[in-house]
Amino acid sequence: MKKILFAILSLSLVSCAVEGLESTLDDNSSNTNNTNNPNNTATFTDAIPLNTGNYWTYDVVGLANTRDSLYIFGDEIVGANTYKKFKNRNNIATGFYCTSLNNNNVRKDAGKLLLTGNLSVLQGITLPTGVDLSVTDFIIFKESATNGEILSEKTGTFQQTISNFPVTIEYRLRSIGGESFTSFTSPINDVYPNVKSTKIVVNLKISSTQTIAGFPVTINILPQQDVVVSTQYLSRNIGIVYTKTNTNFSLNPTIATQIGLPVSNSQIQEEFLDTYNVN
Repeated sequence: MKKILFAILSLSLVSCAVEGLESTLDDNSSNTNNTNNPNNTATFTDAIPLNTGNYWTYDVVGLANTRDSLYIFGDEIVGANTYKKFKNRNNIATGFYCTSLNNNNVRKDAGKLLLTGNLSVLQGITLPTGVDLSVTDFIIFKESATNGEILSEKTGTFQQTISNFPVTIEYRLRSIGGESFTSFTSPINDVYPNVKSTKIVVNLKISSTQTIAGFPVTINILPQQDVVVSTQYLSRNIGIVYTKTNTNFSLNPTIATQIGLPVSNSQIQEEFLDTYNVN
């Protein structure tokens, strides 16, 4: 039982430091955006410039202050489509955004950014065994999305027996359209033009059915709730400039007491764009 519940805690306890891209990139880090770049369009279709060698570094503020470096490694062919593969230096990331793109593939299509890969194995995050968050062309951004519009969704339910407890785990992964900003100011007063936001939401429910006095009784260990809500702010021709991730859970107090875990927990992680180089 602890294994599943600690999985929820671990969604916000990533703590590996990253010190930037390869030293050659560090030496040439600059906030640049080529004015002759073909990605400089009047729409968001090319919001993230998907060219090999582009990179972004982020200051991550949470339980620990760290630094992530994300870059485009090259082309990856999956089925009939060609994607750009994203990587982090040393295959390690601390922030939710860089972690979610690490070793995954992204392509553009009709005003959307589509991700193909596996979100079940985020660096430093252990989800309950059986939670399958592998996705194909999962929409992580849609140019014309309205606020609150569900862009993509994946759900699943499975059973396990842990410490002699039969449990049912239900999970739901969603991407949701957000707000649009002509000018966006981050919490550290960095100003970016033409910004749209998207939310990534992970919802979990964990229950156990026990036989008491001959009758089946369902106990909610983790009542259905959004345990992770991550909002990414994307500036046209730059990429993601700010991410705020809230991790929250509230357990059944009786069960929490029995296994020695807090009844609830709430944490916030922020990722601030520091340097970038796009072509």
